[in-house]
Amino acid sequence: MATLYIVPTPIGNLEDITLRALRVLREVRLIAAEDTRTSRVLLDHFDIKTPMTSYHEHNKLAKLDAIFAALAGGDVALISDAGTPGISDPGYELIVAALAQGVRVEALPGACAAITALVASGLPTDAFAFLGFPPRKASELRAFFEAIRNEPRTVILYESPYRLVDTLQAALAVLGAARPACVGREISKLHEEYTRAPIGEVLAYYQSHTPRGEVVLLIGGAPPPVAQAWDEARVRAALAARLDEGEPLKVAAKALATLSGWDRRTIYGFGIEEES
Repeated sequence: MATLYIVPTPIGNLEDITLRALRVLREVRLIAAEDTRTSRVLLDHFDIKTPMTSYHEHNKLAKLDAIFAALAGGDVALISDAGTPGISDPGYELIVAALAQGVRVEALPGACAAITALVASGLPTDAFAFLGFPPRKASELRAFFEAIRNEPRTVILYESPYRLVDTLQAALAVLGAARPACVGREISKLHEEYTRAPIGEVLAYYQSHTPRGEVVLLIGGAPPPVAQAWDEARVRAALAARLDEGEPLKVAAKALATLSGWDRRTIYGFGIEEES
């Protein structure tokens, strides 16, 4: 059975491509490329002669039949201009259609600007949300940030350098100046730059330094809500309930100190008062 290979390509430095990706691009019957002119530079650099066909945002549905016709005779590779196909690049519809027709789909690991920027950002990497490109209209952009105001995970966005300042201004208005952020620009290219600072400082930097090139914007997750300490009446009532159930005073005081925000010794004193 023929295989549809999803092949990441370099996001900057041509050395970012893997040996496996080069082998697959040489061996497949056809390469479906987002922009054949851009991809030709990559293929020529590595002396790859495999035929190409265009597969981009404006023809991705019309090209399905031609790609499946090629798959009937051999393997096909899907590539985008840079990075991993399907991540804010054409590919999703083709992958879904291939799976529906029983075509084997094999994704190769490789370059991805979102993940590269995340691990370099200094922001938490244990949980994150990739949300692609934010809306362009001012009202929708503000609503977008309102919707993620309490998102605890690191948020990763792609953005145009021409809209970066507007997006940072909207983030500042909703999330506040102190929320940590990072802008990764021209990743893996000659003029790679990371700006790591609170949103207010990142915005000020790019208001005085015109951003150029590909941009990844990362925003730190919302801080956990600060628990409000219980009032005395609530502490005393909870303590009385635990003591009535037979829980030892020492154990109850320790447990309630964790829950209530009160000092354990103070709660223990309440218990002594109840017993006297």
